[in-house]
Amino acid sequence: MSDAPTINDPQVIRDLLTTPATWAVVGLSDNEERTAYGIATFLRDRLGMRVLPVHPAAPVVAGEQGYAALSEIPDGTEVAVVDCFVRSELVGAVVTEAIAQRERLGIRAVWLQLGVIDEAAAERASAAGMDVVMDTCPKIEWPRIAR
Repeated sequence: MSDAPTINDPQVIRDLLTTPATWAVVGLSDNEERTAYGIATFLRDRLGMRVLPVHPAAPVVAGEQGYAALSEIPDGTEVAVVDCFVRSELVGAVVTEAIAQRERLGIRAVWLQLGVIDEAAAERASAAGMDVVMDTCPKIEWPRIAR
């Protein structure tokens, strides 16, 4: 990835989706009917990512222990991407926590899912040195880069 943080840069999206890494999926529960579950499965099974669930209930999903918050992910766990499946009005707090945990967890990017838009949060993350992907989904972006 580039040294300068970006928002929705196609090369950053390509790098995030093609580099095996750990993604913390905020809003991921064990409810298989939810979109977050389907996308987490895609990230894990199709793209080879490790997926950590982050949800207030801290469920175990696909054998991975869940955490109630990013701050509860153990030291020594590197998280490349924080993928946000929360409403736009709630994502600012998630991004703030990602910024606070950036150094400890090695967070390189925040991904705000399709329909999740918070320009101020995106600017804060970018200013903190993280790449930002906003208002799109890995499953939508994958066919664009997999050509």
